[in-house]
Amino acid sequence: MRQTCTILCMAKPSNTYAGDDFLVALGNAIRRKRAEIGLSQEALAVDADLDRSYVGGIERGEHNLTVMNVKKLTDALGTTPSMLLDLAGF
Repeated sequence: MRQTCTILCMAKPSNTYAGDDFLVALGNAIRRKRAEIGLSQEALAVDADLDRSYVGGIERGEHNLTVMNVKKLTDALGTTPSMLLDLAGF
């Protein structure tokens, strides 16, 4: 039987992509930018309308996030997706 999920369910790390070099680099770039502007993970999550544990997983390179979640994060960080990718080395 399929379990239904409420808003409180935590996203599970991607079985396929967790630890991928690109996702790890992107997560590190998000963490660096967040620290640079003095935001906690919780504050970033609130500003981006994402769950704090999901943001932590993104920073660890565990989640294959959507383009819209990248946009939410970059808006909350005061940057652009292209600048974030540049910071990640891509």
